[in-house]
Amino acid sequence: TFKKVLILKNVLGTLAWKESEGVGGGGGGSCTEVTWEDQQNINKFGRLNNRLHELHHHIKVAIDTNDNLEDASNELILTDEEVVRLQIGEIFAHVSKDEVDIKIEQMKEVTSQKLEKLEEEKESVVAQMAELKKILYGKFKDSINLEED
Repeated sequence: TFKKVLILKNVLGTLAWKESEGVGGGGGGSCTEVTWEDQQNINKFGRLNNRLHELHHHIKVAIDTNDNLEDASNELILTDEEVVRLQIGEIFAHVSKDEVDIKIEQMKEVTSQKLEKLEEEKESVVAQMAELKKILYGKFKDSINLEED
């Protein structure tokens, strides 16, 4: 049977990945050195990937917040009362309907701006990751996996 084994060697302070062929392979494996710069690129890719996951979470929270504010705005339109209860922290304050409407619109604007900034950062992170993938796959080919499962 054919068996591939990935061997990691420390050669004079640099790491080398060597594919060795098992039984029936013929032996001539390829050797790709992992330089300090390559390791920095791999680490940077990992940090960017973590940031991308954080951004996905923050974007989801911002979208949910925007949806909740939109629902609150719609409920405010439907209410007949001129004074409504507005939750501030752990207490409720009696506030005029118009003031609450203004407050909701301000909150929606802030959340929309935050969402826009998060989306821009996400695009930047994805672009940086694509560039690093190109560099790393160009050097290591199938010896490295940068894809999500």
